[in-house]
Amino acid sequence: MSILEKPLSRGKGEVSLSCYALLFSEVVQYCQSRVNTIPDLQNKLHDLGKDIGCRIIDLYFVRERNSKRETKLINMLLFIKSTLWKTLFGKEADKLEHATDDECTYYIIEKEPLVNKFISVPKDKGSLNCAQFVAGIIQAVLSNCGFTCQVSAHWHKGTTYMVKFEDHVISRDKQLEEK
Repeated sequence: MSILEKPLSRGKGEVSLSCYALLFSEVVQYCQSRVNTIPDLQNKLHDLGKDIGCRIIDLYFVRERNSKRETKLINMLLFIKSTLWKTLFGKEADKLEHATDDECTYYIIEKEPLVNKFISVPKDKGSLNCAQFVAGIIQAVLSNCGFTCQVSAHWHKGTTYMVKFEDHVISRDKQLEEK
């Protein structure tokens, strides 16, 4: 059998860290060349993350879960904290917390996000958090699974992703718990 007749293997599906760092650095530079302010850059990274999140969740559920999606909010958040995070970054996120003062808000905490690990932020751009890219991915995954929300990245305990769900998502989840 010649090499052309052999099937292509799926491989491990892993990307080298240096290759990832170079690629993400180029993405940040590309976005930076098209904006004038730090908030615009973060919004551009967030939007790019949303595009990726839309595609990755569909791919994951078709390949791994036979198209079955979570219906309960906490199960979906745990799926993101563990399974999705392992798929994207090779490890689980550090913490998942529920806000004590707002039932619509949850936090996913990661001490050292991979997207910020190799980015050196100039002093004049001190508030830049490239983890907005990951916030976009999280938002798209949740929204495409029926958990409409807004997700933003903040510098707190490393990086904290604040997930703020719409009221109807919380009320639907309470109804599911009652059944």
